[in-house]
Amino acid sequence: MIDPQRGRVNRRTAWLVLFFGLWTGVLVFRLVQIQILRHGQYKAEVDEQSRNIWPIRPRRGNIVDRGGAILARSLPAQSVFLTHAANESAAEQFRKVETLRDILDLSSAEIKKIRDRISQNGHFTYIKRQVSAEDADRVRALGLPGIALHPETKRFYPCGRLASHVLGGVNIDEKGQAGVEFSYNDVLQGRAGEALVMRDAKRRKFRLETLKDSHPGEDIVLTLDAAIQYIVERELKKAVAASQAAWGSIIVSRPATGEILALANVPDYDPNHWPPSVPGAASNRAVQHNFEPGSTFKIVTAAAALETESVGPAEIFNCRADAVDVPGKAIRDHKPFDALNFHEIFIHSSNIGTIQVGLRTGETELRRMIWALGFGRKTGLDLPGEESGIYRPEASWTPRTLPAVAIGYEISVTAIQVLQAMNVIANRGLSVPPRIVKSVLDPAAAPPPDGPTGLRVLSRATAERLAAILVQSVEEGTGFEAKPDGYPTAGKTGTAQKYDPARGAYVQDKHLASFAGFVPADNPALSIIVVLDEPRGSYYGGQIAAPVFRSVAEQILRYLRISPRHPAPRGLIAAHLPPGGRE
Repeated sequence: MIDPQRGRVNRRTAWLVLFFGLWTGVLVFRLVQIQILRHGQYKAEVDEQSRNIWPIRPRRGNIVDRGGAILARSLPAQSVFLTHAANESAAEQFRKVETLRDILDLSSAEIKKIRDRISQNGHFTYIKRQVSAEDADRVRALGLPGIALHPETKRFYPCGRLASHVLGGVNIDEKGQAGVEFSYNDVLQGRAGEALVMRDAKRRKFRLETLKDSHPGEDIVLTLDAAIQYIVERELKKAVAASQAAWGSIIVSRPATGEILALANVPDYDPNHWPPSVPGAASNRAVQHNFEPGSTFKIVTAAAALETESVGPAEIFNCRADAVDVPGKAIRDHKPFDALNFHEIFIHSSNIGTIQVGLRTGETELRRMIWALGFGRKTGLDLPGEESGIYRPEASWTPRTLPAVAIGYEISVTAIQVLQAMNVIANRGLSVPPRIVKSVLDPAAAPPPDGPTGLRVLSRATAERLAAILVQSVEEGTGFEAKPDGYPTAGKTGTAQKYDPARGAYVQDKHLASFAGFVPADNPALSIIVVLDEPRGSYYGGQIAAPVFRSVAEQILRYLRISPRHPAPRGLIAAHLPPGGRE
């Protein structure tokens, strides 16, 4: 007979065996599911929660002037970010951000952007980039879980607005957006690396491993001289304010090498705050703005006539007429003239005489000279956005085009193109391309060449005759106000009426004034162009642009310790207009 007690024990044992068997089966199934069937999925989730790949941003290269003065560099900074824990709700995460609102001075737009990011269940959200060291310490002191900081760099321009259009600017990620920062971004930015960051369940970092080393960017040396740049910017701002011009540009170069010593525009901006808040301030008008040059372009007509010997040196032209009629327009001189020889036409900037010279030279030779002196194409200056100018194709020339182009209308140029053409004359017929970067400080690179070599585009005889005419233009013609005391100077004034597309005509109340030249004329150390757009009141280039040239040239020549060719006259000299007029 079976013992009832033992029967109950056996049944209980059977149930226990069955239970533990089922439990073991479930456990084994779950382990198989985790370790085998869904191993890849769970491993990916764990990795996503505990592993982060961080970019190692390299140090961006410095930008320095020709003397080594730092114009742009990157400084250490901290950025605040939020990592999203899986067990935290969006509301809990956002409460942490609210705690930092006042400390980091977060705007409403920034708060909205962070809220949107959190609601998308992203695993990483920047709260504030590149904060000050003091703010970083305040955030760190709070000890908020999931709130962390990581090191970055922030671009800094120690001279503020100085050379802003040359330097350009960078965005929050230190990617070049304009100027040299954009043109040489690949050189400056270096090569980024990668680091593996491991975190525990509480998002605490417990391991950091470098996966790929970063390589810093190279330093760049500009041809600019910070002291000359300062002189130029100061004088340009004074000139724009005094003339109430819409904008102004000045470029200073060394003709023999093509090196740009200074390039300035007004309005300008502070590259520490990119993008500029003033509309149009980022535009580098010295290389990016096309304009009809007016009389500074007469050097092209004169060069074509001399090079082809279309006009005899002593030939006299009748400039007595009140105007010369070209199809659709009567062109006048800025003052009455009588009979003028070839040199006098350009010394006194006679429109009527220049048109006669242009017609004598002919369309083919004028077009060839326009191209030879670099108009209608980019100069190749290593700054972004350079314009080519607007040069009408041969098929679109009309009977009116040649007379207009001969005096600087119906063709658009840039300031750097006009300066480049003036440099050809200063270099006695050699064209040397302009440049703004002197060298890249890459220890592994080959040493930079001594300098660019010139390409002959004018005969030496033509260039020397042109230079002599431009010297006379300053000594006794329209450029009288441009001459620095004690230095022989060559140059040409320009005053152009502006075309109004809305009216379909040139207007009387809008002008562009300019002066371009080089000094000392016998051994050019500097070439300078000054452009002032839509000045109010006086608008002739000889009145408002030439004096700026003189002021800039005098200060730079003293700075460079270039001695005067003859002593400056003593005593007070009354201001006056020379017989040549004002243009």
